[in-house]
Amino acid sequence: MTDSLLIVMYHYVRPIAGSRYPTLKGLELDNFRGQLDFLEQHYRIVRTQDVIAAMRGEGDLPSRAALLTFDDGYMDHYDHVLPELVARGMQGSFFPPACAVLDGRVLDVNKIHFVLASGVDPRQLVCEIFALLDVHRVRHDLKPNADYYRLYSNESRYDTPDVTFIKRILQKGLPQALRSEIVDQLFQRFVTADEKGFAESLYMGKAQLRELHDAGMCIGSHGDQHRWLNTLSPVEQRQEIERSLDFLGELGVPTQDWVMCYPYGGYNASLLEILREKQCAMGLTVEVGLADLSRNDPLSLPRLDTNDVPFSAAAGLDAFQWAATSVAMPEPEEGA
Repeated sequence: MTDSLLIVMYHYVRPIAGSRYPTLKGLELDNFRGQLDFLEQHYRIVRTQDVIAAMRGEGDLPSRAALLTFDDGYMDHYDHVLPELVARGMQGSFFPPACAVLDGRVLDVNKIHFVLASGVDPRQLVCEIFALLDVHRVRHDLKPNADYYRLYSNESRYDTPDVTFIKRILQKGLPQALRSEIVDQLFQRFVTADEKGFAESLYMGKAQLRELHDAGMCIGSHGDQHRWLNTLSPVEQRQEIERSLDFLGELGVPTQDWVMCYPYGGYNASLLEILREKQCAMGLTVEVGLADLSRNDPLSLPRLDTNDVPFSAAAGLDAFQWAATSVAMPEPEEGA
C-alpha cells in the first residue's frame, strides 16, 4: 500500500495528424492507447472514490496507483476516450466547464488554441496583437508592447517565446473584457464566425456527459466560465462554484464529496474555504509532480501532463519514475 499517486492530466485526445488542425497541441489517439498500455502494465488505475477514501484514512491505495483526469469536456473524450476506458475497465475523471456545455460558447482558451493551430505564423499573430493593443492603449492605459512581450514570453516547458506570449497575454495579461474582445476578433478571422456550431462539435453536451456518468466515470467541476478563480473576489468565486454545482446536479452527479479541477490551476485561500463549505472532497491543480496523500492538502493535488508519461508499454518504468520525480517546473494548464 502507498500514499503516492500518479495523477495524469489530459486535454485534447484525437487523431491530429492529417486533420484540419494538424498542429493542435494535443495527444494523438494512437499515443493515448499506447499510454494506457504503459499504465496498464506498470500501474493500477484507481477510481476517484478510492482516492477520497484513502485521503480520509478509510481505505488504502495499491502500490503504483494512478488516476486519469480529463479537462474541459471535449467531444474527444466521448468519441475516443470513453470507449478505450470502458474496454479496459478503467475509470476516468472528466471536468467540463458549465458555460461551454449550457451556452454554446467556445472558451477563450480554446479559441486561442485553434487560432494558433489555424496555420497562421505566430510572429504574425504577435504583430496582430501589438496592433490591437495600439488601438486600445490610451483607453485601457496599457503598457508599451515591448514591456508585455518581455513579461509574458519567458520560459515555457512546451512553447516558443512567441507562442508563450500569445497564450499568456490573452489568457491573463490584459483586462478581461479587452482579452475577450481581442480573442474573439482573432478567432473570427482565423478560425470561424460560427462560434455556436464550433462549440457543438468541440464539447460534449449534457446527453454525452450523462452517458459518461452512467458508464461509471467521475464527473467533476471545472467552474462555470473557466476563469482564473484566484483572480476573482470571494463573491465571484462563490458564484462560479454554485453555478458549476447546479450544472453537476442537472447531470445527476452528487454534489457532496465532489471533485474540483481548477481552470488554469488557479486557486487561493478564499476559494479553498468556499470549497470546504460546499463539501468538496478533492482539488486538482496543474502543479507538476506526484501526489503524496500523506502530505498534500486534499484540495491541492499535483498532476503530471500526459506528455510526461511514456506512450508505449515497452518503455522502462525505472526511466519514467526518474523523470517523474525530476519534473519540478509548474506550467499553466495547456487546455485550460
